[in-house]
Amino acid sequence: MRLIRQIISWPLDFALPRRCAGCGGIQPFIGDFCASCWLQLDQITGAGCLRCATPIQEAGLICATCLAHPPDHDGVLAAVDYGPIARRLVLRLKYGRKPQFAHVMARLMARHAAAYPDALLIPVPLHWTRLWQRGFNQSLLIARCVASHTGQLVHPQALVRTRRTRPLGRLSQKDRAIEVRGVFRLANGFGSLVQGKDVLLVDDVYTSGATANACAKLLKRNGAQSVRILCWARVVIDAP
Repeated sequence: MRLIRQIISWPLDFALPRRCAGCGGIQPFIGDFCASCWLQLDQITGAGCLRCATPIQEAGLICATCLAHPPDHDGVLAAVDYGPIARRLVLRLKYGRKPQFAHVMARLMARHAAAYPDALLIPVPLHWTRLWQRGFNQSLLIARCVASHTGQLVHPQALVRTRRTRPLGRLSQKDRAIEVRGVFRLANGFGSLVQGKDVLLVDDVYTSGATANACAKLLKRNGAQSVRILCWARVVIDAP
C-alpha cells in the first residue's frame, strides 16, 4: 500500500513540488520545513516555567513573574518560540489567507494536546466584525487541525467576544488587562459543557496572556476544572 501511494504521488510531486512552509523553497523531502528553516524553529519541550513556558534555568519551576502575578490559566502549551519562521507562518495564515499553514502548526501542537486526551478544544473567538473582514478565525482552523490528529472535540461557539478591542501589541500589561475585561462571555447552553472538564484554549500566539487570562477566568468561573493555553508560538518578552 505504501508503494502504491508513492507511485501515485510521484506525478503530483513533479507537477506541484512540495515547498517549505518557512521559506517557500522547493522541499525535496517529505516534511513541512527545509533543513535550514527547521533548525531555526526553536521548539518548546516543556523545560520552561510551568505556568507561562518562559525559558528558565531549571525545569519544573515557576518564573518570578508568575509567582508575583499568578495567571488565571493553568499553563501554556506552546509548540515553538515566536521567532522569524514562526512569525512568518502566523502572518501567512492570518493575512495571507493560507489555511494550509494551520495544518503545519497543528502537527507540532498535537503532541501537547495529546497529553490531555479528554480535554475540550475551545478556540479564542474573534469579534464578528473581524471575522467578517478576515473571513475565518485562525484559532478555529488550528483547533480543527489539531483535533484531526488527536480526536478531541472542538467547540467553536463556546466563547463569544462581545466587543471589538484595540490591538494589544502597543499597550502596557495593565492596559491590556483593562482592554479585555468583560470582553468574553460563555455562549448560552455551554455552562454545563465545561463543568468539571479540562479545557485547552486554542490560539495562534501567546504574548502577554491578557486574552488568555480573561478567557480562562470566565471558563473557570463556569466550572472548568483546568484551562491550559494551546498555541503555535509563545512570545518570550523577559526571559531571565
